[in-house]
Amino acid sequence: MPAAPKPEILAAFEAAKGFMPTGEGLALYAAAVEAARLGLPLLEVGTYCGRSTLLLADAARQAGVVALTVDHHRGSEEQQPGWEYHDPETVDSELGLMDTLPTFRRTLHRAGLEEHVVALVGRSPQVAKVWGTPLGLVFIDGGHTDEHATADYEGWAPHVAEGGLLLIHDVFPDPVDEFTGQAPYRVHLRALASGAFTEVSATDSLRVLRRTGTGI
Repeated sequence: MPAAPKPEILAAFEAAKGFMPTGEGLALYAAAVEAARLGLPLLEVGTYCGRSTLLLADAARQAGVVALTVDHHRGSEEQQPGWEYHDPETVDSELGLMDTLPTFRRTLHRAGLEEHVVALVGRSPQVAKVWGTPLGLVFIDGGHTDEHATADYEGWAPHVAEGGLLLIHDVFPDPVDEFTGQAPYRVHLRALASGAFTEVSATDSLRVLRRTGTGI
């Protein structure tokens, strides 16, 4: 049976702001528990308000590793005012800009998981350029344009250790989902075509791949 979070962690996940469905969350958690056995950090790209971070943090806590999460906290394209996924509660009233960092911190605090997470506040490509540690898991869930999804893959996939897992969220093969999921889909195809990664599972729009070769 795949590892499953305790009821209180699952309840915290479901109560947190975010867009990941419970089924995909359970698949993410199971993958994180498996990857954490490598004894290496788990990293996600795209924090938003910390919904999925809770699952990575709990898996990291159990294994004695750390969960890392990368985000500039100003929101991705589809979360800006006027777009479908905009939440006015995440807007800084003084600056008039999105700022999901305070909500993220409250999410972690309420779940008692703050000490198991390192928040890397900045743009993914900039952080990736200075990163040099192997990772047991990389979860790509950032911007959905080709520019951003490709940059996240090229910046972070090289750090996935042998036997580690690469997870890609919002993979939608249907061209009707061009804005929300075609860029992650193209990254997914690229990872498979590279020969460096082998698909382990697919749960709705979440793909789990294992590093079985070199390169990206």
